[in-house]
Amino acid sequence: MKVEIWSDVVCPWCYVGKRRFEQALSRFEHAEGVEVVWRAFELDPNSSSHPEGTEVGPDDYAQRLSTKYGAGLERGREMVSQMTATAATEGIDMRFDRAVKANTVDAHQVIHLALERGGAQLQGAVKERLLRAYFTEGEAVGDRAVLQRLAVEAGLDAEDVSAVLAEGRYVDAVRADEAEASALGITGVPFFVLDRKYGVSGAQSADVLLSALTQAWAERAPQLVMTGSAAGPADGKGADGGACGPDGCAV
Repeated sequence: MKVEIWSDVVCPWCYVGKRRFEQALSRFEHAEGVEVVWRAFELDPNSSSHPEGTEVGPDDYAQRLSTKYGAGLERGREMVSQMTATAATEGIDMRFDRAVKANTVDAHQVIHLALERGGAQLQGAVKERLLRAYFTEGEAVGDRAVLQRLAVEAGLDAEDVSAVLAEGRYVDAVRADEAEASALGITGVPFFVLDRKYGVSGAQSADVLLSALTQAWAERAPQLVMTGSAAGPADGKGADGGACGPDGCAV
């Protein structure tokens, strides 16, 4: 079963949603049969990127929130405090006072590269590295030199990353993800799509995500309902009905 997750690396609820999904997956009895693919979604495609070494004030992120939502600075501080507390319950140390403003198209390109080079496992490792870098470590994930370093730490090749970013090799793939999100009616992230049958919007609880996984799996592999005899004679003639097998049909 394939689970596609649209998210952004500067989205706090996406980080929380990732943790909750991981909890759900750890409790799912068919976890080994689930492939997780991360899809691109930019919260602000027009955002600028600040370089490595940018000094961040304690209220910079709160000010960004207050500007975006038309609220005062105090309301922005409250939102930061609430989000920090929520993240902590999932084991995430969110340091908004360190968050460096970033455009994320290049980060999404690196995530696409990871999927191509190492499959879902490497892609997941790169996604996690970038989320932690932005939200906990105060790394400038919109700075290409920083992105290259972080990607290498997660398992990618430095020259490969550099070439991809210089060429813009996966920009079209990023735009395709975003166009698909629009076609699917996705307006906020995280958004989980299970086998292209079910959609789960937002950082739902692990219980809700586990329920969605269970339901999607059940529809993918429906239970076999047996009728008639549970086991027939060795000659293939069932007690209640005939059947055909590799060796022919019992008559």
